[in-house]
This record gives sequence, structure tokens and C-alpha cells, in this order.
Amino acid sequence: MNGERVAGWPQSALLLLGSCLPVLGAVLLAPVLPRMQAHFADVPGAAVLVPLSLTLPALVVALLAPFAGLMADRFGRKPLLCLALVLYSLCGLLPLWLPSLPAIVASRAGIGLAEAAIMTACTTLMGDYYSGTRRQRLFALQMVATSLSAALFMGVGGALGEQNWRTPFWLYASGVIFLPLVLRLLWEPRPSAAQPEDTVPTGSAWSGLQALYLLAVIAGVSLFIVPIQGGFRLALLGVDNPAQIGATMAANQLGVVVGALSYRWLGQHTRRALLLAFVCAGCGGAWLALAGSPLQVAAAVTLNGVGVGMMLPNLIGAIMARVPFAQRGRASGLFTASIFAGEFASPLVVLALTGGVPESLPMALLVVAIVQGAIGLCCLRLRLKSPAPAQGHAPASDNRSFQAVAATGTARSSRPGTHTPL
Repeated sequence: MNGERVAGWPQSALLLLGSCLPVLGAVLLAPVLPRMQAHFADVPGAAVLVPLSLTLPALVVALLAPFAGLMADRFGRKPLLCLALVLYSLCGLLPLWLPSLPAIVASRAGIGLAEAAIMTACTTLMGDYYSGTRRQRLFALQMVATSLSAALFMGVGGALGEQNWRTPFWLYASGVIFLPLVLRLLWEPRPSAAQPEDTVPTGSAWSGLQALYLLAVIAGVSLFIVPIQGGFRLALLGVDNPAQIGATMAANQLGVVVGALSYRWLGQHTRRALLLAFVCAGCGGAWLALAGSPLQVAAAVTLNGVGVGMMLPNLIGAIMARVPFAQRGRASGLFTASIFAGEFASPLVVLALTGGVPESLPMALLVVAIVQGAIGLCCLRLRLKSPAPAQGHAPASDNRSFQAVAATGTARSSRPGTHTPL
């Protein structure tokens, strides 16, 4: 029976790797956009359509992830993930043969739909399979994996695009490669018979979570500040060497990794963790705005990355711990939509603050940093509904602890062997 299975490292690894697939859609085309632009130079509107092919998936994710969450709750997490992997490869591979630029852009919308479902399903299954510190660890590792994969995919996309700008699209075949692993290793979780779904009031689970979703939007904005604006900030200091800019961005990603792994010290203290996250990001952003040398920029973006790395794992961990099994897909979908909406809005926020004047970038970054610091202080006043304790225990079985976790999403590990190591 599926209810008797216990999640271990194969499930953890698969869900972490699956979470990296949406990152592929975001960074794969960046190195080949100039060649793609040159190929379609005679197409009317190419100057808009080519960059749109890169950003459209993020917009689609922001719009449709909540609906993916509804489907996960209604039809199941595993079926949604399997369908999304097929759509991911189908739409991802189509540009290898599509001759029309508008058709390629349309296929990228399909990629966004698939990415919304993949990220939502993977995050929901993490919340279903694990609880307490192990769940928090997996969310932190999810942030680490996606950050490292972004750097890897950027380099791979550039290498594959050296000869032909279409070649990187072959990487989307990874969707169908993952499919048999998902079918074999993952299962559809079920709530415990000891605590059926209808015992949890629908409204109470969402009480106080609106603030966390608003913070997730702001975290999405913060996440893209350095990757998009860091190069322009270095340009104002006279640095235009791609290798040096790349090394600086790598320092930012290193900071993200360190921040994501800080759950070991911050534990379940959501308010304290979010205070530290936004203050670190704000201090790093202020230092970036005032930096007078490339070395100072590198140190600033590293500090900023530490703060950003702390934001997402603590936000999704707090949300998942407070939402019942039957609504966890919706919770994950809304979180994914919030993050991607923030990412999409990030360059627009900075553009509005600079007024289109490049020399105003440091002042814009300073304003963003001050806002981040103020938000961090406001996090201390968050009113969060405490996770409800597990009511009773699931029927005796080899996986009674998993059933209790799947039912409530809030039970803490109180006996050895509750979960296998990640």
C-alpha cells in the first residue's frame, strides 16, 4: 500500500533535481539571445519577441501556479508532476524545429505552464513526505540546488549555443528522462485515517498567511536584484569584463547557498529568521549602492545573497507547517506564483526608481535596501497561527509516522526513526 512507504534519500534527491527544471527555463536562453536576435533580425517586432521568449515563462508561472496548486489538491501531486514533465519536454523541444519566432514564443508559454506545475508539485510533495526540521532541511537544500543549477545551466547553455542557438533546447529532453524515475520512486500521499481532511476548518489554516505571501513577493523582487543589476553597478565603476562580472555573480550565489543552509542555526524561529534575512539583504544592498570598488561590490553581493538565501526556505517552511494536507497544493502554488511575480517585477521596480537614468542606479539600490531593512523589522510583529499539534496517531504500520505527517503537515519528530535521512 502507498500509505506504508517512507520517503528517504531517493525521493529527496529526485524532488530536488526536479525543482531545478524550472530554473533551466529561466537561464538557458540568456547566453544565446544575441544569436537568436541576429537570426530573426528581419522579423517585425523581433527586438521585443526575442527577450520575451526568455521572460514569458516566469510571467506564466506567476499567473498559473495557483491553478496548478488547485489541480495538485484535486487530482493528485504525482499525476500533475507526470503530466507536467511530458509538457515540459514537448514544448521545450519544439523550438528545435519551429521556423517562426511567434511560434517559438508561444511554445515558451507552454514551458511556463509546465514549470508552474513542476515546481508546485515538487514543493508540495516535500511538504507531504517530511515534517519538522527534515522538511526545513529539504526546503533549504531546494534553494541550494536551484542556485547552483542556475550557474551550471548558464554555462552549459552558453557552451551548447556556440555553434547553433537552437542546440541548448535539447536539454528540455530531461523532462521525459525524469518521468520513469517519478513513476517508480514517488507515490501519491494520503491523509491519515486518524485525522481525516474534513476535520481541519478551511479558513483557519490560512489565517495570518497573507503576510507570508506578501513577503514571498518581496523575496522574489530581492532575489533578482543582484543578478540583473549587479553587472550595471559594476559598469558604473568601469568594469565591463564578462569574466569579472561572472565571478561577482558567483559570489552572490555562494552567499545564497550559505544563507539557505542557515536553517541549522535558526531552526523554527520564523520571525527571527525573516528579520535577519531582510536586514542582511538590505545591508548588502546598501553596501552595493555605496561601493567604491569592484572588491567592495563582490563583498556586498555576497552579504546580500546570504539574506536572500535565508528568505525562501523560511517562508515556505512556515507556510507548509500551517496548512493542512488537503490544501497544501494550493499553498505551494500561491507561494510559487508569489516568488515568480516578484522576480518578474524586480527589474520594473528598479527601472521605476531610476527613471531610466543609469547613473541613478546606486540611489535606487539604496532605496530598495532601506525598504528591505524596514520590512525585516516589521517581521518581528508578524502574527502567525501556530501549527496545530498532531491529534492522535495514525494506525499502526511500518509508516505510521509518515501518515501522521501527511495528515497535518505539522507533527514534529518525537521518536527516533520517524524519517529516513535525506
